[in-house]
Amino acid sequence: MITVRGKRISTLYSAGQIAERNAAMAAEMHGHQYHDLLVIAVLKGSFIFAADLIRAMHASGIAPEVEFITLSSYGEGTEAGKVRILRDIDSNVKGRDVLLIDDILESGNTLHFAKNLMEERGARNVEIAVLLDKHSKRKAQVKPNYVGFECPDHFVVGYGMDVAYAFRELPFVGIVEGDA
Repeated sequence: MITVRGKRISTLYSAGQIAERNAAMAAEMHGHQYHDLLVIAVLKGSFIFAADLIRAMHASGIAPEVEFITLSSYGEGTEAGKVRILRDIDSNVKGRDVLLIDDILESGNTLHFAKNLMEERGARNVEIAVLLDKHSKRKAQVKPNYVGFECPDHFVVGYGMDVAYAFRELPFVGIVEGDA
């Protein structure tokens, strides 16, 4: 347990565990025959995970193009709402394999929206990789192809995930003790 900005944070998944799991997911991906692969990182929370997973993919012999999309379904609170595109990708996905990368799959609304959007735009195949899968919060029918870890029903921070823009810099996934 560490204290950051006056909050006590306990480690859920260490930096070492995350690095090992990223390498394992990239090895799983290596067995696929991707066609003109485009990786799309869903910002903002996925930026660290996406960077590390893409580097692990490269080490496994996968060389995708990389894009970013910014979607919002939260607004001010923590309850998922309507998904909005804040920043779209520039690339054409028609006929391509797409891998969406996100930090956490909770309600599923955002990734369901993103997957449908890419399919509507003509993607050949759309897969999903998430660092954390929190089944207890699922509302939309979406199933990830690659999962780093199962996430217990706690609010998590670190490794790109935040609360009020804080704690993204932590090299591990942690649980904020008490009221975040």
